[in-house]
Amino acid sequence: MIDQVRDDDETATRKLEERKVFHSYVWGISLALSLTLLPFALMHWGAMRGLSLLGVIGALALVQMVVHFHFFLHIGWRQKRDDLLLILFSTLLMVIMVAGTIWIMANLAMRMALQV
Repeated sequence: MIDQVRDDDETATRKLEERKVFHSYVWGISLALSLTLLPFALMHWGAMRGLSLLGVIGALALVQMVVHFHFFLHIGWRQKRDDLLLILFSTLLMVIMVAGTIWIMANLAMRMALQV
């Protein structure tokens, strides 16, 4: 009898945790989708011009990174050492990829300008 009550409590606790995780994913996808569509809408309707539009898009991209870290990667606000290493390694990979792409594209642009 006591074992069945304990099993029922564990099942209820597990279902509650699954529901919390599901709601977390729903909030995450809705925030990520809105943070993706908002820059497209600003660009399409011409609500802003020039550097202000670029600044708003950059700020929304940073907010979307925080949303992805929190809701999908489950990296909380209180950083643990492993989470910090994950973020630093991901940042290093992104910097290498972006810098390499810019370097290759600039080199190709320079070589194409010399041949013309």
